[in-house]
Amino acid sequence: MSFREIVVRPIEPCQEKQYQALMQQYHYLGSLPKIGETIWYGAFRHDEWIALAGFSAAAWKCSARDRFIGWDFRHQYDRLKLVVNNSRFLILPQWHVKNLGSRILSLCQKRLPRDWQERFGHPVLLLETFVDPHRFRGTVYRAANWLYVGDTKGFRRTSHGYSATAGLPKMVFLKPLQPRALTLLSSPILKPYLHTGGPRIMLTAEQMLSLPGFFRDIPDPRRAQGRRHSLASVLALAAGAVLCGMHGYKAIADWTKSLGPKARQRFGCRREKSGFIVPREYIIRDVLIRVDPCHLDQALQRWNATYATKDQSLAIDGKTMCNAIDDAGHQTHIMSVVGHQSKICHTQKKWAPCR
Repeated sequence: MSFREIVVRPIEPCQEKQYQALMQQYHYLGSLPKIGETIWYGAFRHDEWIALAGFSAAAWKCSARDRFIGWDFRHQYDRLKLVVNNSRFLILPQWHVKNLGSRILSLCQKRLPRDWQERFGHPVLLLETFVDPHRFRGTVYRAANWLYVGDTKGFRRTSHGYSATAGLPKMVFLKPLQPRALTLLSSPILKPYLHTGGPRIMLTAEQMLSLPGFFRDIPDPRRAQGRRHSLASVLALAAGAVLCGMHGYKAIADWTKSLGPKARQRFGCRREKSGFIVPREYIIRDVLIRVDPCHLDQALQRWNATYATKDQSLAIDGKTMCNAIDDAGHQTHIMSVVGHQSKICHTQKKWAPCR
């Protein structure tokens, strides 16, 4: 068989059921649902299925990967979309041919950056994968020039955060998709073309614990009867969600639901027999509509002042408000100072020039 006859292309919607069935039948981990940014590839020879590969969102935390990249944890959260995980790779039993695996991986990684940009609107700089050393040695990835950078600690993602006990560590392999990938990922200032959305940060345990304290002095506009969640906790959760890139009441509510027990406890969530509960969307919306905006702004400014020193560099940005004309007929200008690392707007001033 000539390797030149092999074609790698994204799986079409009409082929997804067959892809899932083959993955479920032959891969030792079974199939994976398509969640979020995901591309499934198939390797074909004259329309005959040879191999399957799945690429999806990167792992939230991986100490071996993060050390190798050299990025700060605040950079990490805002740049994870530039890293893609090879979550599944399967060569069908009848096609176990020497060097075939590395050939298919090479074909995937050559076309994936273009496919990802076209489908999801942002580039990819780095690929990652995890190999079970009790089953494999990562030979196919080494042959495709992936780099072994260490092992995981054995913890795995669950619906409530991470597993309480460590399992079997996995080998971590990385594949930079361009020569300066690591430099770009770890630089203090991200290149504009690499931005993947609004500014976000990753909250530390200390920041989660501190957020409710900044809102405790704000008067609660709600009636005492029927309150299940403290005002400080609701506002802290909403602020944390926005800092992590959420926009809108539903996104904020979904973010709070995704928090694990430890994070909920840090935010001061109400404790019941089933654990720590978070406020529903209508409660968050009601609080944010009715709370005094001046008090809220002052509390957020105090939080900004506390953590402003975390920034290594600041960006100053100015805009002219087209329809904001003062009594003298002058246009109003807004000048903002934003931290490069935290993405926090530390101050914003309005100014109208004198003539």
